[in-house]
Amino acid sequence: MRPFNFEQVKSAAEASAMKSAVSQYIAGGTNLVDLMKKNIAQPEKLIDVTTALSDAVNHQNNGLQIGAMASNSKVANNKEVVEKFPLISKAILAGASPQIRNMASSAGNLLQRTRCPYFYDVTTPCNKRKPNSGCSAIDGANRMSAVAGYNNQCVAVHPSDFCVALAALDATVTAQTKDQKEIKIPFKDFHKLPENTPWLDNNLPQDAIITNIEIPDNAFGKHSAYVKVRDRTSYAFALVSVAAALDLDGKRIKDARLASGGVAHKPWRWLETEKFLNGKKATVEIFEEAAKLATKDLKPLSENGYKIPMLQGAIVTALQNCVNQ
Repeated sequence: MRPFNFEQVKSAAEASAMKSAVSQYIAGGTNLVDLMKKNIAQPEKLIDVTTALSDAVNHQNNGLQIGAMASNSKVANNKEVVEKFPLISKAILAGASPQIRNMASSAGNLLQRTRCPYFYDVTTPCNKRKPNSGCSAIDGANRMSAVAGYNNQCVAVHPSDFCVALAALDATVTAQTKDQKEIKIPFKDFHKLPENTPWLDNNLPQDAIITNIEIPDNAFGKHSAYVKVRDRTSYAFALVSVAAALDLDGKRIKDARLASGGVAHKPWRWLETEKFLNGKKATVEIFEEAAKLATKDLKPLSENGYKIPMLQGAIVTALQNCVNQ
């Protein structure tokens, strides 16, 4: 780890004013510290925002507002989250470990980097770590890699569970820019696909700082599920995951939400499949058709073809779990 300066700030305005190309914000540090130890991230200055941002979790203005500094544990165990937005709680509790959830901030969860092994191996080419150096995973060990939305620039997947639920529930990210303007980014537009800049994970302006996350009220409180398939049942990233939510009128689906992790460079929303489900009866047969529709155009790499049937099974299971609550 290279030497660095450490500055504490007391407001979002002070933090964004201090931000530069050679500095990084730090909150819980559950990802950034690892990257610094491995010399992947080498900031000259760390800006501690733990006392600059709100950690409040409140239901107001027809939705849930999560302060950027709210820990994952605080969000997952919040009474209103559990009762009205249970998909958020279920997704968070499926991730990491209790110790990490106690430290990790909500905004930091959105900004965490991929866990692709080549990104962490500084001896190998990786476009995400070193722009235009190549992607080792395309013809290498790509068992954990993407099956959707990738290109020859990058096949890494986004690691968050929390973000999959946020994608399904049409969240919005609020941030403050260096010139003190408030911006709002719909969650569907927050994270990026690789395109020609795989080293950029999201569309947040470089000097902006996330202040809160907002989730509009919805009718999915009674029927939601998060299914995460992984190599072990604790402290492991998803091979595939599915966030599902249904608004049911008896056995008929009035509205459906479906998103996945472990399949793409960003949390992946199955919009076509949602449209298929709307108006249908909530039966296993319909769920199986939905799973086939979701996976029909996926293109696995040399070592991750298993993700297709695994994802189909996870989709069916998640939708069934929604109905059986």
